[in-house]
Amino acid sequence: MKKVKVVMLFRVMILGTLFITSNSTSALYAQTAYTNFADSILNLKEVTVVSTRAGKKTPIAFTTVSTKELHENNVGQDIPYLLGMQPSMLTTSDAGMGVGYTSMRIRGTDDSRINISVNGVPMNDAESNKVYFVNMPDLASSLEDIQVQRGAGTSANGGGAFGGSVNMRTSGYNKTAGVGVESSYGSFNTHKETVKVNTGLLNNHWSINGRYSNIGTDGYIDRASVKLNSYMLQSAYYGKNTVIRFLTFNGWEKTYHAWNYASKEEMQEYGRTYNSCGKYTDDNGYTQYYKDQTDNYNQQNYQLSISQQLMNGWNLHAAAFYTHGKGYYEEYKIGRKLNEYGLTSYIGEDGELVKSDLVRRKKMANDFGGSVFSLNYRGEDLHFTLGGGLNRYVGDHFGKVVSVRDKNITIPEGLEYYRNQGRKSDANIYGKAEYQLIKTFNIYTDLQYRYIDYKVQGANDNWDWNSGAMQNLDIHDSFNFFNPKFGINWQATLNNRFYASFAIAQKEPTRNNYTDGFITKYPKSELLRDYEAGYEYRSNTLFLGANFYFMDYKDQLVLTGELNEIGEPVAENVSDSYRTGIEFMGKWKFARQWTFNANATISKNRIKDYQETLYEDGWENPISEKIGDMDIAFSPDFTGNARLSYENKGWFASLSNQYVSKQYLTNSEQEDLTIDPYNVMNFNLNYSFKLNFVKKVTVGFTVYNLLDQEYENNGWGDSYYEVEDGKDVRYNENGLSAQAGIHFMGHLAFKF
Repeated sequence: MKKVKVVMLFRVMILGTLFITSNSTSALYAQTAYTNFADSILNLKEVTVVSTRAGKKTPIAFTTVSTKELHENNVGQDIPYLLGMQPSMLTTSDAGMGVGYTSMRIRGTDDSRINISVNGVPMNDAESNKVYFVNMPDLASSLEDIQVQRGAGTSANGGGAFGGSVNMRTSGYNKTAGVGVESSYGSFNTHKETVKVNTGLLNNHWSINGRYSNIGTDGYIDRASVKLNSYMLQSAYYGKNTVIRFLTFNGWEKTYHAWNYASKEEMQEYGRTYNSCGKYTDDNGYTQYYKDQTDNYNQQNYQLSISQQLMNGWNLHAAAFYTHGKGYYEEYKIGRKLNEYGLTSYIGEDGELVKSDLVRRKKMANDFGGSVFSLNYRGEDLHFTLGGGLNRYVGDHFGKVVSVRDKNITIPEGLEYYRNQGRKSDANIYGKAEYQLIKTFNIYTDLQYRYIDYKVQGANDNWDWNSGAMQNLDIHDSFNFFNPKFGINWQATLNNRFYASFAIAQKEPTRNNYTDGFITKYPKSELLRDYEAGYEYRSNTLFLGANFYFMDYKDQLVLTGELNEIGEPVAENVSDSYRTGIEFMGKWKFARQWTFNANATISKNRIKDYQETLYEDGWENPISEKIGDMDIAFSPDFTGNARLSYENKGWFASLSNQYVSKQYLTNSEQEDLTIDPYNVMNFNLNYSFKLNFVKKVTVGFTVYNLLDQEYENNGWGDSYYEVEDGKDVRYNENGLSAQAGIHFMGHLAFKF
């Protein structure tokens, strides 16, 4: 029955697309509204994202980051850090300075609950539901803008949005040909080199643009080196009513592990940059670090899309996409039981089963492809979209032993100590409409149906002590989600806007939610009821806004603060929880050259009647205790951002500041398991000018953490019991991600 639903949905989508395309020829000749070619291109560019983006009258909370804003700060750091000043946004960096493995949280929800797309195409990994920006280096240099939606947002393709959505749009049409060269260099041997080319409009219809980037750093944390390469190539045909576009972008990364973090005690003993990843003791008793303790991955993306202007306000966008990823990470493991790796164990002279240090390599290869479409109508009083998507993912996970320190052990040729495969089908269809009842009042409706089928089969990489073998995975789960959204928008006056909305969003568990818990107990899907209401004031010089939200969750999967053996955060279902708060935003252009931006979020994030389970004597004796209403881990009560900027006659300067209040590492409110409050200030200065043979030259520098604050922005926490004098004594352990003190980047750019 479940297969029938997917097939029927697929047929409806294909037949609808074929019907629309078959009628597009006559519509092309009937089209008279777009006589200006440049205007036609502009309107068709909007078609690619209109289905997943919010507009001026959409009753949700969002911000849009322009090309100019992106490029002012894009001197080496990853996209999460370029968005770090957006409301309710938090960022993390394993290497300690925003390059390499970075992530974001919105309203306290982690990145597996943030829907991320490029040109409306889903980018979240189908199994982890995350986007690893380290696999898409310097994508920001190819973007036109980014829209960040907070809360359930609008219907989108791919994973459900439980904290927000990040919709990215790549750059496209350029009127004239050009070449750009950009270079940055700074602290920790951090560097970025980018070359961009575009042909302009060829023969009034064709354009080609491309980019190549190289990024690297030694990292602030010891050995947290990062090597990144990427390219993007895009070609497009622009007709009066048609845009056909093909783009491909590739990312390659090699990153030394830095995910263990360090406790305060370790930082005091070894320094704030201490990194235990790859640490071992050699035969002479000296401490060494395994040089190939690295993550290596390559990701290739393809998108082919068509945007077609039809008749009487109708347009169509359809895209096919394919992503191939392949890579591995390698690590040194100390004192491992050989039978866990398919190796022959033996009894030593002391009568004990021999353990040995070894190096293992965990590999993965995955394929993700599908299609998305949207049929859009834009009339005087009604804007309507019928859209959807269908995608399929196949991912292979397997591992082998590279070397064993014990010389008595021989590794059989071709040995794999585990292998499993994940398969996931995801289909959705949605309809949404904005209707103007009267001149100042709009209603909004968004209805989405989504179907997911997920299977994992094979041997896991975790040892099952009960069976004496690798844990067997035989997971098959499917979900049917109906996600309605409703809202109203009231433009009370030219300057004053009020809005309110209610949305239901549902989301499936991730692969880790299945494989890192008890294999006999499936995690549950999550349900969110999102209530939002806001007010905005806009004039030529002033913007003020406030947005209230209440996000009521059933079976929310929240981070416990614990990490699994590869550094991934562990989450668990909690039956009743909520996130509520108010977001304030403001922008004041108080002089021609001066602008002040600020935002702040005051929130409360709670689990009701939380029950904590800890263990005594290792993992042998679980102890559960209901400890009441608790703060949700990694969810600060207050975040605030402010930026003062100056722009005049080629000069641009900005001073920005971010404050984040205390965060708990676990859900039990242990005061020694926290991330301390932190305040970080950055300064940026650029000067742009022209030369006879150069269209534009920009030279500048950026100072990060101007006040040289010692702070951490991520971590993990763990607790356990030990029996001492007949009593259970609680012990807490933690690791914190130390961030760099004051550091610098200089940058130089030429545009020919």
